[in-house]
Amino acid sequence: MNEQLEKLEARYQELEQLLASHEQIADREQYNKLAKEISDIKPTVVLYREHKSLLKEAKDLEEVLAQKHDRDFHELVQQEIKDLDTRKADIELKIKKILAGEDKDAGRACIVEIRQGTGGDEAGLFAADLYRMYSKYADSKGWTFEPMLASTNEAGGIKEVTFSVKGKDSFRCLKFESGVHRVQRVPTTEAQGRIHTSTATVAVLVEPEEVDLVIEPKDLRIDTYRSSGPGGQHMQKTDSAVRITHIPTGTVVACQDERSQIKNRAKAMRVLRARILEAKIEVEAKRLSSARKIQIGTGDRSEKIRTYNFPDRRVTDHRINFTSHQLEAILEGQMDELTEALLKAEEEKKNERG
Repeated sequence: MNEQLEKLEARYQELEQLLASHEQIADREQYNKLAKEISDIKPTVVLYREHKSLLKEAKDLEEVLAQKHDRDFHELVQQEIKDLDTRKADIELKIKKILAGEDKDAGRACIVEIRQGTGGDEAGLFAADLYRMYSKYADSKGWTFEPMLASTNEAGGIKEVTFSVKGKDSFRCLKFESGVHRVQRVPTTEAQGRIHTSTATVAVLVEPEEVDLVIEPKDLRIDTYRSSGPGGQHMQKTDSAVRITHIPTGTVVACQDERSQIKNRAKAMRVLRARILEAKIEVEAKRLSSARKIQIGTGDRSEKIRTYNFPDRRVTDHRINFTSHQLEAILEGQMDELTEALLKAEEEKKNERG
């Protein structure tokens, strides 16, 4: 492990020199690539340097012990050495987790997309319930919750909604939500009291930072049009809605939620970047599929991950065979029990792989 860490530190020093050179700064694409690399390895290098510093400190204290024979002084120094050993062990564990491929995106902000699935208007109402659940969960965690794109249906449900979540461990906790969510309940429009099954899909995407993904302006087609918002005094009189197409991948994002074309464009670009990055990650994941077997499920939005059963007041996560009878509480955003069970199962899978 030490040899691997020494190589990482040497590469980090090399990257620092490259990024400081005028040639790299002039080449924006290369600069962003190197900046991304140094950003990825920096946490490990910082930990390694701290570990080396603790080793030196412990060695110096051992030398002091050999020179002095005062009993009280010995006890004091030995306690300090013991504290250093504890700190070293903690750092070693962190480094091992990073080198073992622990989720480097755990602390990142994320973009969440919810779409109504099968079940017509009832599916749209369920999608709205999920949206409310996540907004309340974010609020309980003290995360920043920002609506971005939204499309509703005539019944007051949601066809599609996109929002961002920022805050400590937001992606770590929400990453398990990707997939198909199924609801079993009696719709308000059902006169005979029959239980219907509807679905909604959720996708949780890492929100890219500038160095994660370079999108060339020449690869974008940006169209503006009149927003179809409320009428009367609020009727749009300018082409504030924005549609952005990423030509190489065919990815399209449209935004008309804001009255400002600039704001709509900024939101659309954030979602576009997240979708393109997610597509790249999925391609890489398929290439390295064996390395992803430790994950809970595939994260694919076509995989049925959870059922919300109203008659039995239960929520079942099918990936870990976990059932909670706190349906109402979970839909009110009290998701900690569910999230903690998923995190525990993920950790156990990692440990099984050794």
